[in-house]
Amino acid sequence: MNGQDAARAFWSRPPRQRRLADWRAAFLRGDFTPGDAVEVLAERVQAQPDVVAKTFIEFDADRLRAQLPRIDAGAPLAGLTLSIKDLFDVRGEITKAASKVLRGAPPAGADAPAVERLRRAGAVLTGRTNMSEFAFSGLGLNRHYGTPPNPFDADRITGGSTSGGAASVAFGLAAATLGSDTGGSLRIPAAFCGLTGFKPSQEAVPGEGAYPLAPSLDCVGPIAPSVDCCARLWSVLAGQPMPVLDPTPRPLRLAIAEGGLLGELDDTVRDGFEAAVARLEKLGCHIERLPMAAIDGTLAINQQGGLVVPEAAALHRAMLERAESDYDPLIAERLNGGHGVSAADYLQRLWPRTGWQRRFKEEVAGFDAVLLPTVATLPPKRAELENDAAAFQRANRLVLRNTSVFNYLDAASISLPYFPAGSDLPIGLMLSRPQGDDAALLQHACVVEAMLDA
Repeated sequence: MNGQDAARAFWSRPPRQRRLADWRAAFLRGDFTPGDAVEVLAERVQAQPDVVAKTFIEFDADRLRAQLPRIDAGAPLAGLTLSIKDLFDVRGEITKAASKVLRGAPPAGADAPAVERLRRAGAVLTGRTNMSEFAFSGLGLNRHYGTPPNPFDADRITGGSTSGGAASVAFGLAAATLGSDTGGSLRIPAAFCGLTGFKPSQEAVPGEGAYPLAPSLDCVGPIAPSVDCCARLWSVLAGQPMPVLDPTPRPLRLAIAEGGLLGELDDTVRDGFEAAVARLEKLGCHIERLPMAAIDGTLAINQQGGLVVPEAAALHRAMLERAESDYDPLIAERLNGGHGVSAADYLQRLWPRTGWQRRFKEEVAGFDAVLLPTVATLPPKRAELENDAAAFQRANRLVLRNTSVFNYLDAASISLPYFPAGSDLPIGLMLSRPQGDDAALLQHACVVEAMLDA
């Protein structure tokens, strides 16, 4: 088998069988070269024009090939093809945040730090991926550039805001993707697309050079095929040693937070979650269901409006006044709604944050992680949301509900894919630990992944 045939065989595997460690091993064995992988990727792009048109804002095969000569074969991500969410600065490219408003902006003069670290580690940047306009939705719809199709049902959404990034990995158009997470934008599309999405603690990965949504909450992280893949990318992005993950099954202690985050679950989500819990218990995990004041308190603050809308409204105030007609009306409506939030209301939501973070750390002590469904619903049908503002808002609130709690708490949080029996669609299982516990969470998530895959 020649190099391109070997690369085609690798790309044709399901995402869960395209792990970065296997990719790296194939390079080192000489099965195929980065050049082989890039040429086969270009073939896949040509073979899926409709998917590519809605998944990427920009894809240039010649620009992809031009990166090959600089690759250091000994670098940790040598030759890995990674897509980049359209809100990150890439030197010489316009950062549009998937909006018409920024199409005339000057090209970035330098890479965002996260992009620079990926380049230094040997990654090949495949292109800029589509997203919710300005990252301001958990649904992934985009009126300007189209909505990426769900890999399991093209009529359903991929989730957002890193919608194109998740689609690029699911459809074999990138090995992994760089995205952001302000209220769930890595974990939601990962859950809807059968992938792993990791939201690190906010300070772990520099956020400079990423178009902001809500600076108090914005985080940078990956969507990839597995926990080990996310750990490899996190180590590069955070400038930390690669965690030595041991997937050996062991009796983890997991907490399920009773209360609002278990309400309004789709039947498939509820049944799938309980099946996963039963499997983990059968394999020796100790799982305790208990109320958690930090989660209940944070949920109440988010249900009052949280921090995202007023911060986003403040950031967009001048631009919205100047160019509201260029915004998606659904996005403009949400931004305009933030102008009515008083300073007192905003501060009453912000001031309790450190206290709830401290309380969460106390409540999680003695447990390896908190376990919850990532998203309360299966991915909605796109047509139900595109032209119905009320349906859009209802779905957006419910999709973001579980994940956004852990943004307010600045927790390390990861979504693992789980495929319920009898369902054609995956759900997400979310594991979370207090801020700063990124490496520990990755280790425990690796164990849960292995136990569920066994």
